[in-house]
Amino acid sequence: MHKEIENMQTKSVLVTGASSGLGAAAASLLAKRGYHVYAAVRRLGTGPAGTCEIELDVTKPETIEHAQSQITRAEDGRPLWALVNNAGICVPAPLEILNADELRRQLEVNLIGQFTVTQAFLPQLRQSRGRIINVTSGLGSIAVPFLGAYSMAQFAKMAFSDILRRELMHSGVLVSVVQPGAIYTPIWDKFHAAADLATAKDHRDKVHPYASRFQAFLEQNESNARASPTRPDDFAKAILDTLESKEPAAHIPVGLDAEQFIEMARSHSPHSIDQLFASGMPSSTDFASHGGNA
Repeated sequence: MHKEIENMQTKSVLVTGASSGLGAAAASLLAKRGYHVYAAVRRLGTGPAGTCEIELDVTKPETIEHAQSQITRAEDGRPLWALVNNAGICVPAPLEILNADELRRQLEVNLIGQFTVTQAFLPQLRQSRGRIINVTSGLGSIAVPFLGAYSMAQFAKMAFSDILRRELMHSGVLVSVVQPGAIYTPIWDKFHAAADLATAKDHRDKVHPYASRFQAFLEQNESNARASPTRPDDFAKAILDTLESKEPAAHIPVGLDAEQFIEMARSHSPHSIDQLFASGMPSSTDFASHGGNA
C-alpha cells in the first residue's frame, strides 16, 4: 500500500471548479488518496484542505496561461497526469426569454473554457500519457425544457469529449466523461437567482405564458436535488475510480437518474420523450391568453 500511495504522489491532477460542490469533493478525495492535487479556484483561499490551490478562471485565458506556467515550474518529479474539467454553471430559462448574454456565459464557462483549459494542458498530458475527465450531466443525453442553455452546453461538451477521445486514441491520453445526475450542491442555492438573470428584462411581455410553469419547474428541480440519494462523495468516488481504472469507460453515469436519462435517450423516440415533458409545458390557453395563437 505504501508503494502504491508513493506512486500516486508522483502524479499531479488538476481539478477545475474546485472551490465548492462536486469539484471540492473530488479534489479532496484525490488528495486523501495520495495524488498531488491542484485545486483550480477563481479566488485563492477557497479550495479544499490538503490541495495546492491555483488561481484559474476558465473564462480568462490569461489565468489559464499563468496556471499552466505555475504547474510546469512546480512539476519537480510530479508531472501533470490528469485533468478533471469540472467547472460549470447552470443557466435556467425558457428559450424564448433567455438573455443572449447569459447563453454566451453558459457556453463560455461550460464549453469554451473547458476547451481552452484542455488545449493548454494537453502537451503535458501527452508527455505523461495521462487522463482527461470531462464532467457533463444526464442533460448531455436528453435536452430538458427550461434548461435549454445548460443542455446545449452539455450536449456540446459530450461531442467535444467524444471527438477528443477519438483524436487522442493513439496518443496515450485516455478521455472519459462523468455524467452526474441530480446532486444537491451550492449551485442549487443560486438556481432562482440565475433564472432571474437569464430572463431577458426587455421582454417581460413574453414571460407570462411561461411564468407559472417555469416557477413550478424551478421549485421541483431544487426539491429533487435536495431529495436525491446521490451525494458529492458518490461523484468524487466516480472520478477516483475513473482515474484508477486501467481501461476506463468512455461515459460514466453517477446516480440512478443519470443512468435512466442515458437509457431513455437510447430506447425512446423523440416523440415519446416530448410527451414526458408535455404536462409541465405552457398550454395552448397560456399562449393564446398572452398574444399567441389558440
